[in-house]
Amino acid sequence: MQTAPVIIVQLIHIEGPLKGQIVELADPVIKIGRHPSCQLKYPADLAIISREHAVITREGNRFKLTDHSSNGTIVNGRRITEIFLKDGDVITVSEGGPKVSFLTQITDKPFYAQEKGSAPPAAKTPNVPPPQPPQPVQPSQPPQPVQSARPVQSIQPVQPSQPAPTPAEPKRPLKNRVPLIIQYGPTLRSFDELPLTIGKHPGSGFCLDHESILDMHAEIYFADEQYWIRDLTGRQMITVNNIPVDQGRALNANDGLAFSQTGPFFRFLGNGRLSEEERESQEEIPQAGNSDTEKSTAEKSGKKPLSFFKKVFSKL
Repeated sequence: MQTAPVIIVQLIHIEGPLKGQIVELADPVIKIGRHPSCQLKYPADLAIISREHAVITREGNRFKLTDHSSNGTIVNGRRITEIFLKDGDVITVSEGGPKVSFLTQITDKPFYAQEKGSAPPAAKTPNVPPPQPPQPVQPSQPPQPVQSARPVQSIQPVQPSQPAPTPAEPKRPLKNRVPLIIQYGPTLRSFDELPLTIGKHPGSGFCLDHESILDMHAEIYFADEQYWIRDLTGRQMITVNNIPVDQGRALNANDGLAFSQTGPFFRFLGNGRLSEEERESQEEIPQAGNSDTEKSTAEKSGKKPLSFFKKVFSKL
């Protein structure tokens, strides 16, 4: 039976009543609308959206969006009848309606593609060892005299030890009143509520104007008394200390962040402070040090040492 890779569709609400929510689906057909059967379901009183407004259908490794509404469906500012979607596309459900960013993520777990009306794959038969030939019967030994009349104590079976569970990413809270300060270029932005979406789209919480940044690129949130970063690109573009970020990675003081191989680059200074760094690649992660070390490193690389603005920010 033919197998296909599992592709997770991520629909990130960037405008509308569900703003901030992320829906992850692996269905071959994804319905959008107000009907209870829709996987992407909007409130029943949102009349500008049809009950079955649009459908996303998987065709091979591509996804086709088809409009079934009277008020229309818009992709990247253009009204469509049907279109094949690509990562980063922004879907507007009805003219002036909610906006959703489309992303995909491929996993290594195969699934069985079934045609309509076909029977499900047969269950695997468990491996049963072949029967062993009968062993010859040994002559019985005469009973041994009892040496002691003491009662025999029952022995409790030893329970096998269970492996320690692997720590998982904590559940992201919808909102948290915690501070986050981002220094990027000559600007200093302060936020007092998380999670915060970062991307090039105007609907992002923090718009990052860089050639490598997608519309919805990253999310920073606070959980379990720690700041976390999540990759929204579906392409493992974000790394922390050169390690790709998947669904979530805790940030520790002095961690180096790369939003792509060509930047932008940041350093997490702890206590909710994120400072831009000048690097040529994501492999070059400078270590924090004193001003003399910074000056020496800058002279060798031909770069300017940290500005007075950045030095003050790092000591906040």
